[in-house]
Amino acid sequence: MILSLSSRISAQIKFDPEIQKYNFNSQWLLNVGDVNDGKAISFQDQNLKKVTVPRAFNEDEAFKVAIDSLSTSIVWYRKHFKLPKQAKGKKIFLEFEGIRFGGEFFINGQSVGIHENGVMAFGLDISDFVKFGNEDNVFAARIDNSWKYKEKATGQGYQWNDKNFNANYGGIPKNVNLYIKEKIYQTLPLYSNLGTTGTYIYAKDFDIKNKSAVIHAESEVFNEFSELKNVRFETVIKDQKGKVIKTIKGTETKILPGQKTILKAEALVNDLEFWSWGYGYLYTVYTDLYVNNKLIDRVQTKTGFRKTKFEKGMVYLNDRVIQLKGYAQRTSNEWPAVGMSVPAWLSDFSNKLMVESNANLVRWMHVTPWKQDVESCDRVGLMQAMPAGDAEKDVSDRRWQQRTLLMRDAIIYNRNNPSIVFYESGNESISEEHMAEMKAIRNQYDPFGGRAIGSREMLDSETAEYGGEMLYINKSADIPMWATEYCRDEALRKYWDDYSYPYHKDGEGTSYYRSTVTNKVEKRQDAQNYNRNQDTFTKETVTRWYDYYRVRPGTGDRVSSGGVNIIFSDTNTHYRGVENYRRSGEVDAMRIPKDGFFAHQVMWDGWVDVEKYRTHIVGHWNYPENTQKDIVVVSSGEKVELFINGKSYGFGEKSDGFWFTFKNIKFQPGKIEAVSYDNKNKELSRDKLQTAGKPHSIKLKKWNAADGFKADAADLVLVEVEVLDEQGNRCPLANNLISFELNGPAEWRGGIAQGKDNYILSKNLPVENGINRVLVRSTLVKGEIYLKAKAEGLISDEIKFSSIQVSEKDGLSAYKSGDFQPVNLSRGKTPSTASYKISRRSVEIQKAEAGSNPEKAKFSFDDNELSEWESEGDISRAFLTYTLKKESLISEVEMKLVSWRNKSYPVKISVDGKPVYQGMTPKTLGYFSIPISAPEKGKTVKIELMGDVTEKDAFGGVVEITGKKELQENKKENRSLGIVEIEFYEKPNQQ
Repeated sequence: MILSLSSRISAQIKFDPEIQKYNFNSQWLLNVGDVNDGKAISFQDQNLKKVTVPRAFNEDEAFKVAIDSLSTSIVWYRKHFKLPKQAKGKKIFLEFEGIRFGGEFFINGQSVGIHENGVMAFGLDISDFVKFGNEDNVFAARIDNSWKYKEKATGQGYQWNDKNFNANYGGIPKNVNLYIKEKIYQTLPLYSNLGTTGTYIYAKDFDIKNKSAVIHAESEVFNEFSELKNVRFETVIKDQKGKVIKTIKGTETKILPGQKTILKAEALVNDLEFWSWGYGYLYTVYTDLYVNNKLIDRVQTKTGFRKTKFEKGMVYLNDRVIQLKGYAQRTSNEWPAVGMSVPAWLSDFSNKLMVESNANLVRWMHVTPWKQDVESCDRVGLMQAMPAGDAEKDVSDRRWQQRTLLMRDAIIYNRNNPSIVFYESGNESISEEHMAEMKAIRNQYDPFGGRAIGSREMLDSETAEYGGEMLYINKSADIPMWATEYCRDEALRKYWDDYSYPYHKDGEGTSYYRSTVTNKVEKRQDAQNYNRNQDTFTKETVTRWYDYYRVRPGTGDRVSSGGVNIIFSDTNTHYRGVENYRRSGEVDAMRIPKDGFFAHQVMWDGWVDVEKYRTHIVGHWNYPENTQKDIVVVSSGEKVELFINGKSYGFGEKSDGFWFTFKNIKFQPGKIEAVSYDNKNKELSRDKLQTAGKPHSIKLKKWNAADGFKADAADLVLVEVEVLDEQGNRCPLANNLISFELNGPAEWRGGIAQGKDNYILSKNLPVENGINRVLVRSTLVKGEIYLKAKAEGLISDEIKFSSIQVSEKDGLSAYKSGDFQPVNLSRGKTPSTASYKISRRSVEIQKAEAGSNPEKAKFSFDDNELSEWESEGDISRAFLTYTLKKESLISEVEMKLVSWRNKSYPVKISVDGKPVYQGMTPKTLGYFSIPISAPEKGKTVKIELMGDVTEKDAFGGVVEITGKKELQENKKENRSLGIVEIEFYEKPNQQ
């Protein structure tokens, strides 16, 4: 619910059990560089830079320089504030949602704590150090964002303080809040420094069909009075419209002085709306603490209720199977010249775009996401995989302890957010012992939240609750397996194809780069593997996803639970291309979609199977005369017909499930249209492109928060600039240099484009493919703002908008941006229908007999991709014979072979001795299927090697962050057959 401005600013700063949390972001002072007396009350700070946090001190460098070149420094933040006299004798806490990296904190010259993990939220108890009434308090923070920061107590660095993955936006890049509480209170979920766990709310005993569940709420309560207190705990649940739907009476007890205890309340609640993908329905749950029947403390929690299950290799959401599809996104989720420190509405804008691309999951990479992004995903209806912190490997000693402590803090802090569905214990596999430790932390602090805990890989783990490799396709009949990142190619949005300016062919560009590992200029290996244009980038996007879609739920007992594409938006982190930032995004750094975004919309529009049909023509329709090129279309139809100016050019050649190619089409100005059909020639969807005329004018469009543009020196407006023809069509080849003029109380932050310093902070910015975007930040002064855009030879445009004042007093405000952002309900409630059709059925194997290594034959069908059978010796012994549990009509054979990426095997397949297939197996990123053109009935299936195995990496020698190829080719002759997993299928109507 969006409250009115008048409602928002009416809240006064005072002690009130119903308004105990205050925005502490305003009126900070910033000094870059160390000073000797920065903590002192007497320090002369009147000339320091005035900022509103969140604000990284090095924000100007975001996307201007590579990740390893972001400035490091000791910085001081100071803030003067006053507390109401009614707060005297109360508990006063500060909550930092995170700093970068290690910090020491002081109130009125006295130390109140440190925090060092550089990622997670933490609390400070400042009750004994503050003054009240009209007296000034001075808070000071000394923060060090060095890449080499060491833990003070141990001298140990932090594994996740890594120059490849964790962008170094230093200082206070996240929100700060202040709490005023009575001395008996519900604690905060801030274990670091405070040692408290806060409130825990979850649902159980779900009845999805009848829309009911038991809602449980509990809070840790601490009595810091010197006398016993009689307390009562109560829970009030309000729906999205603010209506009370349930009041639940809870614990009544006595709490001794100095005692912490857990108070609980639970009850059956009917007529619930369940949180779902693209349906961010949230309830407001109040946990109320009464002392002698007087309300003393009220904690407000926005949360949602959803049911999850993880079994048979599948993920269930509200009793419906969902194949995971989404993005592995850098946790910084950053923007040019701003970094990660954006207002809540812009987090929603970005994260909702993922949902609009039909993603259902974001896997934040390496470190725990900012609370603002976690809450944003709740609102937009996007599931999350939440890591703690690491770089690439399992570790030991203090570094492992640091990881477990961070996971503990992250779980406690985020366990009420319904969008979190997975806890990630490592970016690579960890030991079973370490996995058990992480699982024990989850079980201690979030035993009922319906979240699976696992790690990348963990393919044979008996402890992890999910697994899945990077790049490769995994299947399972047990715990879900999903790819934690795939499709790592890079492409600037600016590069259309080989036929359009700037005529970018794959691999073009410098072969030298500055290594983020050695910080030296080095020769890049095989840049062409990553340096693509939009045509080939989109093709790779489609090809790589189809590997997972082909083995989705419904295709047998062993299935893939999906995967996440790396990444969603171009990022100022580890890169492989020519630019100094990563361009793997389906949108660019300003969140302007590339063709891959629309390809995902087509392929991902369904929980498992495609449920809504779409078609997208890749590229544009503005070419020089006599241009002849392949036209490519992404569609979920069975066939696609191409029309140019109303004339049919036939049906496209289908590949990779969704990709349709029309060979050697000659450009003709006008309209090009693609129409998709099912197998019965029923039209399913269509898309069209129109040739644009010459650039004629500029068009500006803006976005801001639903509750207005706040004059708080932190809020942002996003402005889009387009170059249009005379009819209002975007000119897809326009690259005009736009000059901007900004007048009024606002600060220019600008955008990004290819060129010197990536045009960061420049007021002259080229459109690319006819479009670009810029950011404008508010100041502390409200008023009218004018933004004008002009370019040589084009009609200019100007927009006017206003900033509005936010109530703030003495450094505190009752306004919290996230409370005023709308939820996204666009996809609707979880459907009650099945999410997939059964397309084939598994045939169960009873036993296997091998020509060699017979004791390992069982490993070829044991649902464990880390075990395998491989023949030895003479080629005549390179075979396996499988006995099925029952006679079956074999219609398909699926295999994952040893060295699947770089070996092709000549094999013959026989059913009850009758040959049904002979040929070379393809190189893959996992599994491949061999359809049996004439299905054969039998009870035995024999697989045998028929000749020499060929070996060459079919995927371009993928280069890792070390600069080395991931796989090295083996030049030795090989006449052995190796099977990781094999499966046999019959058609669904055979049972």
